[in-house]
Amino acid sequence: MSDELKRGLEGVLVAESDLSYVDGEVGKLVYRGYDIEDLARGASYEEVLYLLWHGSLPTRDELDAFTADLAAERAVDDGVLDTVRTLADAGERPMAALRTAVSMLSAYEPEEDADPADLDATLRKGRRITAKIPTILAAFERARQGEDPVAPDPELSHAANFLYMLTGTEPDEVSAETFDMALTLHADHGFNASTFTAIVIGSTMADVYSGVTGGIGALSGPLHGGANQDVMEVLQEVDSSDKDPVQWVKDAREDGRRIPGFGHRVYKVKDPRANILEEKLRDLSESSGDTKWLDYTTAIEEYLTDQGLLDKGIAPNVDFYSGSVYDSLGIPVDMYTPIFAMSRVGGWIAHVVQYQEDNRLIRPRARYTGPTESEFVPIDDR
Repeated sequence: MSDELKRGLEGVLVAESDLSYVDGEVGKLVYRGYDIEDLARGASYEEVLYLLWHGSLPTRDELDAFTADLAAERAVDDGVLDTVRTLADAGERPMAALRTAVSMLSAYEPEEDADPADLDATLRKGRRITAKIPTILAAFERARQGEDPVAPDPELSHAANFLYMLTGTEPDEVSAETFDMALTLHADHGFNASTFTAIVIGSTMADVYSGVTGGIGALSGPLHGGANQDVMEVLQEVDSSDKDPVQWVKDAREDGRRIPGFGHRVYKVKDPRANILEEKLRDLSESSGDTKWLDYTTAIEEYLTDQGLLDKGIAPNVDFYSGSVYDSLGIPVDMYTPIFAMSRVGGWIAHVVQYQEDNRLIRPRARYTGPTESEFVPIDDR
């Protein structure tokens, strides 16, 4: 047994998976062999869910049945919605509210007594969680605004329905298509921290609600899921200053500040997801007539590229453009990471089920560095 220490499990292989593959050297991401660009441009999020959960892209009939089953699970019990309102009134953070609400969903699970080894039942539970997360998030945001929740519309897609429940207005085609693509782009990404958390929990044969709740907790950390919010807050800071974007970045870097949205643990070139969202931001900007965020991000990227960051393997990642896209869709900044969870839940569930097909409890070890022969002294003699 090797005693080599791998901090952060860097480069450690812990399992095999055919769900997603990332090649950070060339900027490539695939789901079950399909290039992310083909999926984002040609498939709906529902098709991608089907692919991740069932191993192949669906036929038209399979997709229709799958979409209908997913839409039928969108309603959330009043007990959960009451808790969501309470959390909103208390000023709870959106990710913490989502974590609490998803955990609470298990109290209303119709298959709560299913055998943990019944993976078909696990997928059905996962489908319910996936369908209800948008309802929870939209209800939470509306509660913060003092508004009643909007009931889900089973005729709308997963993406369009969320925007409808959030705003009360059915989104236009560009907005719905853009948000659907964003969900596809974030659906899976190898053994990242939140996915691995869900797998570790799943390896104990805990229910999938526990795995998803753990994934949400891991994603809430600022080193994992919050970068798009950081990007948007920087863009807002640039906008409120009296400087153009390039000058602002120059000054920020001289002050030792890091520009969020650049650099990735895996990618050494521009994130392929960033390229797609950059195009969609352009579409949204042209549709609305407001090109401010597009102008800022383009100027910053061009400047940092000229400064040689790409030569150092520090390139724009998906977060550099997703924040601007979400703002253009009217989504509040602190809801960006919950939106990430709304998409990534599909990957979490797929990985948990795949791992449990040939399950082995995940039990790493630590190198002990403490004393080995401490003398015990009774409490009255200490």
